[in-house]
Amino acid sequence: QVQLVESGGGLVQAGESLTLSCVASGSFFRINIMAWYRQAPGKQRELVAAIGTSGNTNYADSVRGRFTISRDNAKSTVALQMNNLKSEDSAVYYCTAENYGRPGWTWTGRGGDYWGQGTQVTVSS
Repeated sequence: QVQLVESGGGLVQAGESLTLSCVASGSFFRINIMAWYRQAPGKQRELVAAIGTSGNTNYADSVRGRFTISRDNAKSTVALQMNNLKSEDSAVYYCTAENYGRPGWTWTGRGGDYWGQGTQVTVSS
């Protein structure tokens, strides 16, 4: 089992930056893909950014060029640097992770095997 705990959410103004962090504990050696998803009120959960163990990344079109995902395998962490935030970025952001040997759904937006509790990001315009 893997436990994920997010931090770093908050209230910011449009154009500002925020960094989210996720710390994994437990059987981290099982983890292949790590990702950030988000869900706004009344909307479906969506992939924001994903990263593999070798550092390959995948971003939603809406955040590409503004957000950067990174991971530190030695520290079992994944971060999301969010720049030039917009009001439409407001959502609950979730950290998720997928085990090796799984179908890779995390990469394409279908979610991982483990989820954090979420952290709220609110961007005021």
